Amino acid sequence: MKLESLRNIGISAHIDSGKTTLSERILFYGGKIHKIEEVRGGGDGATMDHMELEKERGITITSAATTLFWKDHTINLIDTPGHVDFTVEVERSLRVLDGAVLVLCGVAGVQSQSITVDRQMKRYNVPALAFVNKLDRSGANPIRVANALRDKLQHNTVIMQYPIGAEMDYEGHVDLITRQATYFDGVKGETVRNGPVPADLVDEVEKYRAMMLDSISMFNDEMTELLLEEKDVPLDLIHSTIKKAVHARQITPVYMGTAFKNKGVQSLLDAVIRYLPSPMDRQYWGNDNDKGEKVEVFPDAKKPLCAMAFKIADENFGQLTYTRVYQGTLKKGETYYNPRMGKSQRVGRLVRMHSNDREDVDVAYAGDIIAMVGVECASGDTYCSEGINVTMEKMFVPEPVIELAIKPAKQEDLVKLSKALNRFMKEDPTFRVSVDKESNETRIAGMGELHLEIYVERMKREY
Repeated sequence: MKLESLRNIGISAHIDSGKTTLSERILFYGGKIHKIEEVRGGGDGATMDHMELEKERGITITSAATTLFWKDHTINLIDTPGHVDFTVEVERSLRVLDGAVLVLCGVAGVQSQSITVDRQMKRYNVPALAFVNKLDRSGANPIRVANALRDKLQHNTVIMQYPIGAEMDYEGHVDLITRQATYFDGVKGETVRNGPVPADLVDEVEKYRAMMLDSISMFNDEMTELLLEEKDVPLDLIHSTIKKAVHARQITPVYMGTAFKNKGVQSLLDAVIRYLPSPMDRQYWGNDNDKGEKVEVFPDAKKPLCAMAFKIADENFGQLTYTRVYQGTLKKGETYYNPRMGKSQRVGRLVRMHSNDREDVDVAYAGDIIAMVGVECASGDTYCSEGINVTMEKMFVPEPVIELAIKPAKQEDLVKLSKALNRFMKEDPTFRVSVDKESNETRIAGMGELHLEIYVERMKREY
């Protein structure tokens, strides 16, 4: 796998913006699944929502990872929850990703969790594209949403497409760079058809194209000169300027469509591989514990290993540890050093995840996202080659905001309760457990009512 052809991206949004529906279409067009399932309604539920509670409630509770392929590129995709109660899932995903897609509802626009997600992207300096979804809905307006993204979140938004039709009559879009109309035909929108700009849209398209070129010319003197001389700007110059500005988080290109009606997803995937960074385009730092200084880690498979465990899940067959390899090579059967624990551990099994399914692999190279099986560690731990003592910078963990007293219905279930609480604390750093000194009650704390409600329900079902 060529590093320049790898994209580690997350899909983040406010709840009910169609984020998981978009993920389902991405998997379908990327050839990862051959049948589209919906988040709500009958059927098996969306692929990335693998927990029973997720399928029942139609919401994403835990982030899910998968790998797909698009036009000679490999995409490691993480679908994250949209509800504020599960914000730590977004936090730990963005900590290890190179780029992101911020999904916005075409009707509601920028919402409270959009603001939280944007803050998290800024914290980890993650470049992003925006996708305005649900354009088939009554009241949907992508231009208004793009302006809200600029006004409310201070993004330097650049509208990349112009809609053809509105609401129920939404048909596709015009690519403002190429001046081509794009339609999505077939039962599942799998056939992309290009054509000329509809005659009644020519003036609007030219107006928005001029605005787009004007916005990005701020980052390229050659383009500014060509525009001042009223000369055509070469397409490759437009693309390279956008790419550079996206990597520097100077602009947020805005794309549009309706994932539920299978429109606009392939164009978004094209933008992901064209404009979002590969691991080679990002700069990452760790702390050398021996020298007491910051050191840069490079996406070079030949250098000593530096990998970070960013998510823990306790399974029946042992702990599953989602890991980002920043430098070096992670091999099955090898022994690596954990600086926090001060000891070395053997990696017995490596798997590539597809939601809840696993594919065994022997090795993972710098830049990749993988899962280790059966390794005991905590979220945020670093793994290094023997002789290296480097720790990657940890992620931000918000403090719990709500508490609840719990006790088992039957006294004999105390051991099961203790097991469940220990497991959930290990998996989720925002889930805390304490014992009240006066009443001797066991209390759980979390990010909101839904957060604790889900854990209580999981205790009942799983224990």
